[in-house]
Amino acid sequence: MTAKSVYSVCGMCTVRCPIKVTVEDGQVTFLQGNPHVPAMKGAVCPRGAAGNALITDHERPQAPMIRCGARGEGKWRTVSWDEAFDYVADKLKAIKDQHGARAISLTDRGGPFRDMHRALLRGLGSPNYCNHDSSCARNVQHASMSVTGMGRKGYAYDLKNAKHVVLQLRNIFEAINVQEVNNLMDAMENGCKLTVIDIRATVTASKATRYFQVRPGSDYAFNLAVIHELLKKRLYDEKYAARYIEGLRELEQFIEPYSPEWAEGETGVDPSELRQFARELAAAKGAVIWHPGWMAARYRDSFYVCRTAYIINALLGSFGAKGGMPFVSKPADVGRNDLKAFVDLYPKPADKRADGLGWRYTHFEEGPGLAHLMYEAMESNDPYPVKAYIAYRHDPLMGFPDPERLKQIFSNLDLLVAVTFSWSDTAWFSDVVLPLSPYLERESIIATKNALKPQFFVRHRAIEPRYDTRADWEIVGGLAKRLGLPELVFDRVEDIWRFQLEGTGVGMEEFDKSGMVNLSDKPIYKDINNLKFKTGSGKIEIISPKLTKAGLPSLKVYEPPQTPPEGTFRLTFGRCALHTQGHTVNNPLLFEQAPINPLWINAKAAAKLGIANGDTVVVSQGDLEQTTVAKVTEFIHPEAVFLIHGFGHRLPVESRAFGKGIADQDFMRGALTNWDPAGGAIAYQEYFVAVRKA
Repeated sequence: MTAKSVYSVCGMCTVRCPIKVTVEDGQVTFLQGNPHVPAMKGAVCPRGAAGNALITDHERPQAPMIRCGARGEGKWRTVSWDEAFDYVADKLKAIKDQHGARAISLTDRGGPFRDMHRALLRGLGSPNYCNHDSSCARNVQHASMSVTGMGRKGYAYDLKNAKHVVLQLRNIFEAINVQEVNNLMDAMENGCKLTVIDIRATVTASKATRYFQVRPGSDYAFNLAVIHELLKKRLYDEKYAARYIEGLRELEQFIEPYSPEWAEGETGVDPSELRQFARELAAAKGAVIWHPGWMAARYRDSFYVCRTAYIINALLGSFGAKGGMPFVSKPADVGRNDLKAFVDLYPKPADKRADGLGWRYTHFEEGPGLAHLMYEAMESNDPYPVKAYIAYRHDPLMGFPDPERLKQIFSNLDLLVAVTFSWSDTAWFSDVVLPLSPYLERESIIATKNALKPQFFVRHRAIEPRYDTRADWEIVGGLAKRLGLPELVFDRVEDIWRFQLEGTGVGMEEFDKSGMVNLSDKPIYKDINNLKFKTGSGKIEIISPKLTKAGLPSLKVYEPPQTPPEGTFRLTFGRCALHTQGHTVNNPLLFEQAPINPLWINAKAAAKLGIANGDTVVVSQGDLEQTTVAKVTEFIHPEAVFLIHGFGHRLPVESRAFGKGIADQDFMRGALTNWDPAGGAIAYQEYFVAVRKA
């Protein structure tokens, strides 16, 4: 047997952990965390361990396909790559000729490997790039920018050196970043406290020093009470605040009515417990991380939950601090040039964005846009028609709410293309499927990681494609060749890497040892006595001028969440360690471990309905009904029920996942227009369902 090791990057979720792949005679025989990354400890999560099952699964798209029936009917003809590229390019040219380049749109899952397909869209002349983030972390991003002027990735979470970590919108032991998990576990072994605030006892909550079960939708009330206690008892870092916080007096005035006693009526949390928690935070000042969240597209006030999390970090002196949220470094910070970007080869399109960012909504960052507003433009033609849509490794029919409404919107398109390595609801509804090689069968462009130790990293191809699938750069190049963008056409990935590395002083041979090149020998902690925030004042701003200009409050008066109507529960959802939303449910290994998403329901509420653990239950909303099994537990708030997201598949090509469990997004009818005007994200968890025993 001939064995080799390949350093690559996992693609089973958006964390993209560094991995080492063992290959023997052209087959993957072992997957592990990259041993050159100490925090990986050689580990991968359950999803990462199932990467090879993605390769061997014959139920994934195996060749390019063009629809030959009605949208969603499932009638396809398999074609060559040349025919597929010609078909898509001809359609795009016709749409561009009739409506202009701005009629072409693209969404993706974000991440470090998007430069080439973003360049394709910009090269065509369209401003309409979005990612999935309005269904995930836009509230976090915009909250961060409104407080510090920096994006949420402008600072690291120094978990390994933390003394107290608070997780409110972050389920770290189930939505897994392996390095973060290991660093937090190391910190806890060294005495770090972990506090979890949630409506249910997650795996993360089971590991916590302190767990607060709060009423669904009351997180903002909890945070306001914590701020009240920190200020009233002078528990905050007064020296840090005097130097770096602008608007503290306004915060003190605003917070006056929001005492722990008041918060008890909203959250159910005992005031004495909240006060003790505040004292524990104060004892760890500087080395506190109140995580602002990952998936924060939850309630109508989730932007303000994130914003108050950032304000609490500021009050405790966490920004810039070791053990808190130190600023990351970019290549330029260590005297190095960053990678050359393909997107910079083309000028920024002059047309205004279809989603309104930059002209209708000036307080939002333009970058990844707000996809749900772009979808709105597809139907309304306001501000102009959007007639072509490329869903690039993105499944909005699973990831956004109200998929039947989205299908109506997508019916207005002249072209819908899915670039995907697995079947998805969006691929099934598309006109063309361009099958992407799974991550073990493809290489990617080099990427930059801004961090305490900035680096370049690359994904290498471990094995050759089993089916007629292609890598990202090959798909982009195939389209670019036909669309008059020769700068994006390459015969070899090595030539792409060479272009990216020009001027960096780094050669490809430097990636051979570990798959990455560190640009600093050790973590860089910037001087906490000389921090400069990217706001107008150069400080942390309690009152955001951008929000004020947009007519929005920086400190929003609390409004209680709606109580579930009689006989109903608030529908909530989240993650587990075994699945990444919808695209892993049909994975043979992962399906074996978690073949259905049971409905978490409070034990007392279940008893009233005659429901026992394991019973089949019907979840309903008006004329919509779906079934699953009950998980009866005391560890969820009685106003809520909970589902793992990503189930309820209805595609006949997915024999394992077909008909298993509930699609929570189906019960969010009308949610595409229910979004946060301050943060931009969808409010997913404002919907109610009835439950009965089947």
